[in-house]
Amino acid sequence: MKVIKRDGHMVDYCPEKIENAINKANMEVDEEDQASGTQIKNIIKYIEKLGKKRILVEDIQDIIEMKLMSIGKYALAKKYITYRYTRELVRKSNTTDLAIKELIDGESEYWNTENSNKNAKVVTTQRDYLAGITSTDITRRFLLPEDIVKAHDEGIIHFHDADYFAQNALHNCDLIDLEDMLQNGTNINDVMIEKPHRFLTAMTIATQLITAVNSSQYGGCTITLTHLAPFIRLSKEAYEKKYKARKLTKAQVEKFVAEDLAKEITDGVQTFQYQINSMTTTNGQAPFLSVCMYLGETEEYKEELAMLIEEVLKQRIQGMKNEKGVYITPAFPKLLYILEEDNIHKDSKYYYLTKLAAECTAKRMVPDYISEKMMKQLKIDKNGNGQCYPCMGCRSFLTPYVDENGKPKYYGRFNQGVVTINLVDVALSADKDMDLFWKIIDERLELCHRALQIRHKRLSKVTSDVAPILWQYGALARLKKGESIHELLHNGYSTISLGYAGLYECVKFMTGHSHTDNGKGKEFGLAVMQHLVDKCNEWKEVEKIDYSVYGTPIESTTYKFAKCLKDRFGIIKGITDRDYITNSYHVPVFEEIDAFSKLKLESEFQKLSPGGAISYIETPNLSNNLDAVLEVITFIYDNIMYAELNTKLDYCQECGYTGEILIDDDLEWYCPNCGNRDHDKLNVARRTCGYIGSNFWNKGRTQEIKERVIHIDNKDAEA
Repeated sequence: MKVIKRDGHMVDYCPEKIENAINKANMEVDEEDQASGTQIKNIIKYIEKLGKKRILVEDIQDIIEMKLMSIGKYALAKKYITYRYTRELVRKSNTTDLAIKELIDGESEYWNTENSNKNAKVVTTQRDYLAGITSTDITRRFLLPEDIVKAHDEGIIHFHDADYFAQNALHNCDLIDLEDMLQNGTNINDVMIEKPHRFLTAMTIATQLITAVNSSQYGGCTITLTHLAPFIRLSKEAYEKKYKARKLTKAQVEKFVAEDLAKEITDGVQTFQYQINSMTTTNGQAPFLSVCMYLGETEEYKEELAMLIEEVLKQRIQGMKNEKGVYITPAFPKLLYILEEDNIHKDSKYYYLTKLAAECTAKRMVPDYISEKMMKQLKIDKNGNGQCYPCMGCRSFLTPYVDENGKPKYYGRFNQGVVTINLVDVALSADKDMDLFWKIIDERLELCHRALQIRHKRLSKVTSDVAPILWQYGALARLKKGESIHELLHNGYSTISLGYAGLYECVKFMTGHSHTDNGKGKEFGLAVMQHLVDKCNEWKEVEKIDYSVYGTPIESTTYKFAKCLKDRFGIIKGITDRDYITNSYHVPVFEEIDAFSKLKLESEFQKLSPGGAISYIETPNLSNNLDAVLEVITFIYDNIMYAELNTKLDYCQECGYTGEILIDDDLEWYCPNCGNRDHDKLNVARRTCGYIGSNFWNKGRTQEIKERVIHIDNKDAEA
C-alpha cells in the first residue's frame, strides 16, 4: 500500500508510524485513557484490511480518530487530534524554515539550478530568493484557496511566480515605451531625466531605465532600437554643426562627421552591452531584456536604425570577455530580428544585415527571428490590419490592440501573469477515455481560470504610486499619482496567460501517436489546442480581460511536473520515464525530424498559441556554413512566425577548448578535451526556454538538453 502525503508524493505504508503517533498521544493522557498495544494493532489491521493500493495520509488519520472514539478513548482521541494539528503547524513553518536553510547553506540542487541565469551563491540573488521564499509562504497560506495550492503541489497546474505574488504590485512582462520616456523625459528615484541630446547619452539613460523597470516587475521586458535611432541623427547634427563652424570643406565635414558618428555608435552600443550585463536588478540578476531590430517600424530614421542594428550585431558576434579574457556568449540582451521584404532577399537593400544576423546566430545563438509576413497574417487588429511587433521577454506576445485614436499600440503594454495546465496529467487521469478526457480538461481549465482571476484581482488593487517608473513616468503609462491601474487590465490593453505543457505526452498517451504524425495524433493535438483557445475566448467575452493561450517556458517546472507524474501514476514507458516533459507544443527533443519539417509542422500549433510560443531547431556548429543558416532564415520568413536556431560554442577555462561541452550518462557536464567537470571553470551556454542560460540546469532540464537531436545536416560544410 502506498501513502499519498500532503505534498502529493507517495511513500510506502509504514504501520510503525501509526503506532508511534498513538503512543505519543498515550503519553499525554491518564493510564485508564490510554490505548493498549492490542487496540493499537487492531486499528492498524483495520487500515490494512481496507485493501487500498493508495491512501491519503489524511484518511489514515481520520480513521485513527474514528476508531479511538469507537472504543471509548475520547481523551486520547482529543490528544491525538491536538497532536495532529500541532504537527500540521510545525510542518507549515518548517517548509519555509527548511527552504531558507537550504538556500543559505548553498547545498541545495533546487536553489542552485532553479534559474539558469541566476547564481544562487551570490548575495544579491540570495536576497531575492529569501524574499521569494517568504512571498511563496504567504501566497500558499493566505492568498490562494487550498484546492489551487493542492493542485499546484500535485503538478496538476502550476501557479507561476508565487515568489513574487505576495506583493500585489508586480506584473509579469512588457514592452517598454522607451520612445515616450526618452522623448518626453522621465523620472528615476525622484530625479528628473530630461530628453538626451546625443546618442551616447540616450544609450546610457536607456540602460538605467531598463534596470529600473525590470526591478519593478518579475518577468522579461523588451525595447526596440527604433526608439534610439533618432538620437543618432541628433549626434550627427551636432557633429555637422561643430565642423561647419570650423569652416571646413563639405568633403572634410562629411568625412569627420562619419568618423565621429561611427565611433559614437560603437561606444554607445558597447556601453549599452556592458551596462546591461553588469547591472543587477532587484531580482538578483542582469535585466531580463530583449532588444528588437525592426526596420519596418520607421521610415524617417531607417538609415540610422540600420547603422545601429549593424553595430549591435557586430558586437554580439564578438561576444563578451569572461574572467579569463576569452570572448564567450552572453545571455543578455536577447536579440529579436524581424524578417521583412527589405532584408530577406539577396537583392534587398538591407540583406547585408540579414547576413550579419546569420553569422551572429551561428556563433552566439541570437538573434531569434520573427517573420513580419507570417505575423501579419496571424495578428489582425479590429481595423482588419495585420500587425508586427516583438515579444515581451522571451516568447510572450500581446494581442492586437487599437487605441482610442484608432492607432495600433504595443509599447507600454504588459502581461498580468501566468497559470499553466499540465496536459499530461489530464491524459493520464482520463486513462485513455476520450469522454472523460474532455470532462477533466474542462475541470482543470476552470481551476486555472480561477487562479488567473485571483492574479487579476490582486493587480486590480494597484495604484500608480507603487511603481512610478512604470505607471507615472512613461514605461507603461502616464497616470496621475494615486490613480488606479484598473483600466489597463481590461479591454485588451494587457493580457493574462493560460499556459500549457506536455502536449506531446498528452497526445501520445491518448492516441498512441505523436502529434507530429500528420494523422490521428496531430488531429487530436490541434483539437486540444483549439479547445484551450475557445476557453480563453469564452472567458474574455464575459470578463473583458484578454485571456490568451501561452506556450509556457517551463525551465524548472518541467522537472517538477515529471516528478509529480511519476509519483501519481508511476513509470509509463514513453510518457513518464524521463525527468522532464516536453515544453508547450514542441516536437519532443528526441524525435528524429529535419529542420524544415519541424518548423512547418510547429507553425500550425504556433497559430493556436496567440499568447506566445517559440519554435527552434538544433544545429551543429554552423560557423563555416552560413548558407545553411540563411536557408533556414528564409524558410522561417515564409512559414512560421517566430523561431530560433540553437547551436553550441562553449569554452573550458582549464585547457582553452572551444566547442561543445558534453554531458555524460550521469548528467554531469565535462570538457571532452581535458575532462574538466568544475562548473566554475566551464562556460556553457544553452537556450532552454526561449532564452540563453549559462548557470547550468536541474537534472530534468539537463537530461532534456542531452537528448536533443540535431535537425540540420552539416556534412557538406564539414567535408
